Amino acid sequence: MANGLLNKIRRRETPFFDFLYRFAKSLNHLQMPVPDFLRPLFRSFYFLHFAVRELIWKLLRFFYWGPIFRARCESVGKNLMLTLLPDVRGHVRLYVGDNVHLNGFFGAVGSRMFDNPTLRFGNDVHIGHMVQFVVNKEIVVEDGVKIASNCSFADTDGHPLDPERRANDEPPDPISVKPIRICRNAWIGNGVYILKGVTVGEGAVVAAGAVVVKDVPAFSVVAGNPARVVVEDVRMKTVSVP
Repeated sequence: MANGLLNKIRRRETPFFDFLYRFAKSLNHLQMPVPDFLRPLFRSFYFLHFAVRELIWKLLRFFYWGPIFRARCESVGKNLMLTLLPDVRGHVRLYVGDNVHLNGFFGAVGSRMFDNPTLRFGNDVHIGHMVQFVVNKEIVVEDGVKIASNCSFADTDGHPLDPERRANDEPPDPISVKPIRICRNAWIGNGVYILKGVTVGEGAVVAAGAVVVKDVPAFSVVAGNPARVVVEDVRMKTVSVP
């Protein structure tokens, strides 16, 4: 009965149901008034809200997230900065250098295809929010690399190409797993996908949204799907990265 009544209101079948529909919609726009004399108080509450949240995060990082994440890693250098607790699953061996910043959610997952899937971060690596690594063999991120948010790295296709093997939920062939290397001082833009076997050369730039399926030359700029070289050497000219 209740569902039937709600459907009548949604369909606005009669003037009465139309009134109920418009009344319910108006409730979504109700706001508590803020008199001028209370504005300083509410403004203080606004800033207090974020100050308390930041304090709680700092305490969590110091007393909880930091210690348990460092214990999960094989080695961690000095000045590690966490914004959230990284989610590292499987038996991935994680090596973290000095001055690494994980600015938001960071995830890594491995499989049982190889005994020691390895993820290595060099020194001065900065990684944005919602970055995911799928590590079956090895992914290396060298010194000074900057990775923006919403990026994905995978050293395997994840499933075999043969449809029958996929239907049987079989893993891909070990020979299809190919390590990834992001060389020093490279810059990976927002929403980039780096696929198996790719090496991004020193100082290269991968523009936002690119899907990289082959090696990126050092100091070049690549863009598109699949990614193609749009600037051969950023040291020779000033460019605007998409």
